[in-house]
Amino acid sequence: MTLTSVLNIWLEWLERERRSSPKTCEAYARDVKVWLGFLDDRSCPMDQFDRHHARAFLGFLSDKNMAPTSIARMLSSIRNYYRFAMREQYVSNIDLSPLKAPRAKAPLPKSVAAPDIKDMFRCIKELGQPAWKEARDIAVLTLIYGTGLRISEALSLARGDAPFGDWLRITGKGGKMRDIPVLDIVRATTDHWLSLSPASDDPKAPLFIANRGGALHPRAVQRLVETLRYRLGLDNHTTPHALRHAFATHMLAGGGDLRAIQALLGHASLSTTQRYTHVDEQALTDIHRATHPRAKS
Repeated sequence: MTLTSVLNIWLEWLERERRSSPKTCEAYARDVKVWLGFLDDRSCPMDQFDRHHARAFLGFLSDKNMAPTSIARMLSSIRNYYRFAMREQYVSNIDLSPLKAPRAKAPLPKSVAAPDIKDMFRCIKELGQPAWKEARDIAVLTLIYGTGLRISEALSLARGDAPFGDWLRITGKGGKMRDIPVLDIVRATTDHWLSLSPASDDPKAPLFIANRGGALHPRAVQRLVETLRYRLGLDNHTTPHALRHAFATHMLAGGGDLRAIQALLGHASLSTTQRYTHVDEQALTDIHRATHPRAKS
């Protein structure tokens, strides 16, 4: 059996056993196929590469102007693929140490200032949309900012999940479930949306619908934020996901516990959440320099 055919078996295993999403499996497949194609072009058997091949592959990716984080992700996919092949004894043991990317510094999360978020909600009301669309857009962005949900998590909610109680149960990455407290403003904006929604009351129907009645697509929410960003002159990093970052950053600035924020965001590792401390440290530094008497001397 060739490693190319093993790829399909691995992808099926990921979807069945790891409950990986179709998009995750597509990304894994794309990464591994780049590597297999690279080896094939150099007439190198897929289980006989060495350090020189790995180094050449890194150069190949760099020449394509791939970001260090993208290279690291691709190499991680390839290593996981080979580990599966070895565990299932499709290939003999392979030294995977050459397939390690240089450590890349993780970029800091980019948040949105609280006054800018307030302006975004004001701007939605000035777009001149039908009342139900305005209510929907306000409810979606309030939900993301008020709970820290990923956009995919917010749009995966069904009609039967609302009206919200005091807590909202979310199934996040890897099928992991977490409970998130619901703010009054989140509950109120969602209730207002439901009172105007032309959607079906079927509990399995999507909570947020598109203009033509189907499930609201993430790209539609991204376009909404792009419109608001353009009208308000906000930075390009102002995206729906930046509202999730704002949720964490503003909670931390308000004295929120790092472990609690980790649980609310659904981060598997505390180190991922700790990146927000650096964002907050910068804000504190700016305040210190702007307000301390000796900083002005």
